[in-house]
Amino acid sequence: QVQLVESGGGLAQPGGSLRLSCAASGFTVSNYAMTWARQAPGKGIEWVSGIDSDGSATYYLDSVKGRFTISRDNAKNTVYLQMNSLKPEDTALYYCAKARGGGLPTPRLYEYDYWGEGTQVTVSS
Repeated sequence: QVQLVESGGGLAQPGGSLRLSCAASGFTVSNYAMTWARQAPGKGIEWVSGIDSDGSATYYLDSVKGRFTISRDNAKNTVYLQMNSLKPEDTALYYCAKARGGGLPTPRLYEYDYWGEGTQVTVSS
């Protein structure tokens, strides 16, 4: 069965870095667009970044451009989110999700059919 397991979250200071991992099983990540989304306390889920099925195109929320990098390791069937220059407003529960098909990722969250349980990122001094 399809499963997504996020890890790598934790407490970081402003300006610090974290690398999130999303280990996939039950399907091959290279056949699907994948995405990261986040939910801050008291807010709705927000799309953060996406990578297309062959890994050649990446997309970012404007507020994380230049700070976050999405990537994939097909041999490990894993997707990553490298987060640098973290800000307190990046504090959220971060989820990875699998698109319903291949091609380009989309910020429309209903286009993703499987989600992990999330990993908490807290940015605070």
